[in-house]
Amino acid sequence: MQSAPRARRQPAWHMLASEFGDSSLSEQGSGEFDPLFVITKLGAKVNRLVVAGLIERLEPRETSSGSTLWQGQLRDPSGLHYFSVGDYASETMRELVVQWARKVEEGETLMLMMVAKAKFFQTEEGSIYTSLRPEEAAEISPSVYRDWLVASADGLLNRIDFQQKSTSLEKTPEAMREGGIPEHLIQGLLLANTHYGEIDLETFRLNIMQVLDIAEGRTPSPKPPTESNQQTSIISNVESSTNTVDLKEVLMGLIDRLDQGDGVDFDALLSNAAARGHDREAAEAALDELSDQGSVHEPRFGWFKRTV
Repeated sequence: MQSAPRARRQPAWHMLASEFGDSSLSEQGSGEFDPLFVITKLGAKVNRLVVAGLIERLEPRETSSGSTLWQGQLRDPSGLHYFSVGDYASETMRELVVQWARKVEEGETLMLMMVAKAKFFQTEEGSIYTSLRPEEAAEISPSVYRDWLVASADGLLNRIDFQQKSTSLEKTPEAMREGGIPEHLIQGLLLANTHYGEIDLETFRLNIMQVLDIAEGRTPSPKPPTESNQQTSIISNVESSTNTVDLKEVLMGLIDRLDQGDGVDFDALLSNAAARGHDREAAEAALDELSDQGSVHEPRFGWFKRTV
């Protein structure tokens, strides 16, 4: 008797947390081995991802069956990936997560890269959660992290461009191909356009600027990392800006860069400042000072422009 064929191994997407976590659509066939896909707003059909960032939380939880499920958060410049490692994971992965937990508990800054399967869950109330199930993972150096940031930003920029192009095309595979949409995005864009409708791309563009600022060293850089401080250097690149750059100067620079004519949204300003390691409340206070000084004004509520 022949066994049922297994689905082929799906390619992994380099993807930021903001795009994956903002997804609310999934697709899975009825077969036992049919893969689950999470469809993002930009048309990526994601079964597996390559993600990287700082472990922000890692805690064990006892399940109803008595086994241990490790749940964690991995932060990149755009937000958080949520992941879990349980008894279903390989022995190597389970050993790694115990090592990571010990380091996190001791206060060590831990930067990781993961290849992970996409997970999608919807509650009875309709709430949707995306998460990751790591297949492979490793601690990484600053240069590897920067390479991942560049690759992820490049992929995100391409998907933004093709999503915009797709909105003016007839919603058929043939029209998409004739319009220059890559084959690997056609089905996902057709599904995404129907499910999400019109989407706001500004947050994704902001994510790209945040990522490239860090990857290209536009934030102050520390001394070259030694073996003992190598893992902390990436976060130090971001956090050191708090001590070496005046926050009001940072905000004015962001307004200059992000203003497309109508000013810059309040949340976009604070999120971009936070991506550079600045406390959100401190950034809000600095923005109030700039307004009081007359350095910036609000052409409409919640949007800021430099005063000429």
